[in-house]
This record gives sequence, structure tokens and C-alpha cells, in this order.
Amino acid sequence: MSPRGVSGQQGAGSLTRYDETAIATNWQKKLTPEQFYVTREKGTELPFSGIYLNNTEPGMYHCVCCNAPLFSSEKKYDSGTGWPSFSEAYGTCGTNESNTNIMRRPDNSLGSTSTEVLCKQCDAHLGHVFDDGPIPSGQRFCINSVALSFKPSSGQ
Repeated sequence: MSPRGVSGQQGAGSLTRYDETAIATNWQKKLTPEQFYVTREKGTELPFSGIYLNNTEPGMYHCVCCNAPLFSSEKKYDSGTGWPSFSEAYGTCGTNESNTNIMRRPDNSLGSTSTEVLCKQCDAHLGHVFDDGPIPSGQRFCINSVALSFKPSSGQ
């Protein structure tokens, strides 16, 4: 068996359209309709509507789909944009994000080029990152609350 549990004849990268439909159905069973829309269909929650927008409790924000740790409350700030904002991903070392659970992808869907932020573990759409954040990183990770689950520091 390969590391992903796929038999040797299929290979890890040979998912068919049928398999993708089955995977989507599994996500639909696990997630709320809003979570599915945002994380699997690259939607966006309404600004100022997210449950974590004003959360100031210490802890860790995880991917709602796969539970990978994504952002620490220590890097959360109020950007005034209507979505939870973070200056860097959990595991970032300087400008190196190789030890984080996020990945960046160019996104042209809004008519202009932006940078989408996805979960490295399950490919969930989380939000976008912009170059207008606070120093020293200068980054603003603008993340949908429904793409996150929060675990307080006392519960880690």
C-alpha cells in the first residue's frame, strides 16, 4: 500500500471524477453547509459575521476539516476588515512557511490577482493573504471563521 492507502495499481495521484464526487459527499456529511461552501467550494462568509472575529481568548486555530493547527491567537489582530486576521501562520520562522500547515496559491477569481490560503493537509480554502499587515511580517491573513475551529490554551 502507498502512504495514502491506495493500492499500487491506482497510485496516489490517479483519483477519478467518481472518486472526487465520493470525496465531496464525505465532506458534505462532515461539514455544515456553510463550512462546505467556504472550505470545499472556495466561498467566503459575510464580513463581520464570523464567530472568531472578536475572539481574544488565548489558544490555537485549527482547520475545521482536518484539525491541522493553522494560526496562534498570539498572531491574531483586529484589521477592521470583518474577518479574523493573523500576521503569520503557526510554525512560521521568519519568512519561511515550510513548517506551517498552510500553502499559498495565486487566485484570479475576483477579477484581480490575489493569493489564496489553503490548508496544506486537506486542501481546504481558508481565505486570502495580503501584503498590508502589521510589521514585522507585513502580512494580513484574512481567514473565514467557518474554516476554523478554536482550541483554548487551557484545553490543548
